[in-house]
Amino acid sequence: MDVGVVLQCDPPAMGVVELAKQAEAAGFSHVWTFDSHVLWQEPFVIYSKILADTERVIVGPMVTNPGTRDWTVTASLFATLNEMYGNRTICGIGRGDSAVRVLGSRPTTLAELRECVQVIRELGNGRPVHLRDRDLQFAWAPDSRLEVWVAAYGPKALALTGEVGDGYILQLADPDIAAWMIKAVRDAAAKAGRDPDTIKFCVAAPAYVGPPETLAHQRDQTRWFGGMVGNHVADIVERYGADGTVPTVLTDYIKGRKGYDYAEHGRAGNPHTDFVPDEVVDRFCILGPVEHHLERLAELKDLGVDQFALYLQHDAKESTLAAYGESVIPVVR
Repeated sequence: MDVGVVLQCDPPAMGVVELAKQAEAAGFSHVWTFDSHVLWQEPFVIYSKILADTERVIVGPMVTNPGTRDWTVTASLFATLNEMYGNRTICGIGRGDSAVRVLGSRPTTLAELRECVQVIRELGNGRPVHLRDRDLQFAWAPDSRLEVWVAAYGPKALALTGEVGDGYILQLADPDIAAWMIKAVRDAAAKAGRDPDTIKFCVAAPAYVGPPETLAHQRDQTRWFGGMVGNHVADIVERYGADGTVPTVLTDYIKGRKGYDYAEHGRAGNPHTDFVPDEVVDRFCILGPVEHHLERLAELKDLGVDQFALYLQHDAKESTLAAYGESVIPVVR
């Protein structure tokens, strides 16, 4: 199993670059970032510096969306970085959340997401596409290689992932939910005539390494994640209702959700996530001593998870990176 890290593009940008360098030194395989250009700095600019200052890590957004950039621009960004630094990028993509909602827009449709995945992947791999009655190709990027991994929760989005995604991103670390989601993606892939074993699976969630006596603090530092996931779950409930279409642990806990302030998105101490109970924090995140992290990652690996990407939005960034480098990555890899 690979282990990646997910960073926010908070200023100073060079601080993000330094964390990426520490992650590579600790053995992390991927450096992902949020992609929400109003809330944080532009990630693709930062990727160029990360790639220049490292040798091995793969970089990309977790996740971008079809709405905030022209699809051909997004593909060109990846292809340019690949030419400069040797095919060390990856595209995580979904319908959109903070990046579009802070602009007063909404997540794109699944049909748009499907077409966007195809356009970015084909152009990002130097192949031609037909878009808006035009045949397009990056003649300058014949050697660019790019995988597109789709983030999804709802049944139709999971089916789309199985049909077109190179990989699947699940943003929570609960093994029971992961098993349900992974099966849905694999079933959709098989139904579409694809080999399910060719799809890579990534679980992304906050990880905080600390002693049991600080568990209450660790929960408070990562409770924001349940609020972020709740935004997507609320969309699912609006579309499908809470009738068991998705696991009830997802739909039940958002009943106390009263609203969400994107100014606090992805931040420890977010006051709009008080509705997230401790049980959900413990299920969605990985907290506690190293032994607990190893146990949970072993469960996820047995489900077929290829990568765990840990969100590092809390007050123990460097110590958690170090603990993973010293005691977790050598075991799971």
